[in-house]
Amino acid sequence: MIVSATTWVLPVLFAVTFHEAGHGFAAKAFGDDTAQRAGRLSLNPIRHIDPVGTIVIPGLLLLTGAPFLFGYAKPVPVAFYRLSPQRIGIIGVAIAGPAINIVLAILSIMLLAWLPSFSPVVNDWLGRTLQNSVALNCVLAVFNMLPIPPLDGGRVLTAISPAPMARVLMRMEKTGMILLIALIFLLPYVTAQLGIDLPIFRWLVIEPASALINFLANIIT
Repeated sequence: MIVSATTWVLPVLFAVTFHEAGHGFAAKAFGDDTAQRAGRLSLNPIRHIDPVGTIVIPGLLLLTGAPFLFGYAKPVPVAFYRLSPQRIGIIGVAIAGPAINIVLAILSIMLLAWLPSFSPVVNDWLGRTLQNSVALNCVLAVFNMLPIPPLDGGRVLTAISPAPMARVLMRMEKTGMILLIALIFLLPYVTAQLGIDLPIFRWLVIEPASALINFLANIIT
């Protein structure tokens, strides 16, 4: 259990913290230095760790043997009204986090392909850690690009939508995550009690993430 947990520690830490750092660097590129002034324009994971999202939730999922691992870091503060040009800036900031996750997945695949020969124990640990990094980063990239506010995909959808629809989506920022949890986790649980299999998380996230992993592996190796 301890060895298995250690193969997830670094992937979770870097995936969720670099994701948030990506938002901050993109915001700075589009003219907003809020993250910089808050000390969050950094690749130092310690500055982005959220005690619950980065430590408690992934730890509980590992301990309970959950079929997937999930986590998050402290959101980087962004003043969207300061971005210029605003719509393109919102899109750029939103996709920066998932883009960083895809870059980390690519680097992990490359390291897997070019892994030097160490002792069998070290090679096994490195191999499992890198495989977990690929899987986790692709899952986070796909999940965060779902077109539901306040996820990154929801912010992209808001930026490209006509004003009336954009206002509706902006109002969903506070309730969107609750709706998402209900859709992905609560609804399948309720339907399972009725004998109906409704694996929404697998349909929306796991299967697209698996396809992304296969695509990246094919073009790199």
